[in-house]
Amino acid sequence: MIKRLVPPKNWAKLEVTPNLVLSRSDELRLRLTWVGILYGHIKADMAITGGVHTAEDAIKSMMAGARVAMMTSALLRNGVKHIGTVLEGMKAWMEQHEYVSIRQMQGSMSQKSVAEPAAFVRANYMKVLSSYAVR
Repeated sequence: MIKRLVPPKNWAKLEVTPNLVLSRSDELRLRLTWVGILYGHIKADMAITGGVHTAEDAIKSMMAGARVAMMTSALLRNGVKHIGTVLEGMKAWMEQHEYVSIRQMQGSMSQKSVAEPAAFVRANYMKVLSSYAVR
């Protein structure tokens, strides 16, 4: 028996239904992995969009190779003053780890910067597997 697909009720109207879903920090891992893989292999500035909420998230983004870390969800949740909190956190981290600029840290944790590039993807995969918890 073949089932006939029935289109949704608003299909005939061809309407777009807006649906805002804010990102979370735990969505950052996949973005970091791909920026880390692509950094230095393509001639483009990369931006990480989604999952950047804290100073640590922004630092990870830069170290993976991003030139920009977009924080729209974090700003919608916490307000514009959150930018100052993130900048202060980044500044403190950079001083503690003796970085003088973001440019200096950019791409330092990318696949291109590791001794064994093939291990980069494998190591990230293993981190994901080891972080999995049965619920």
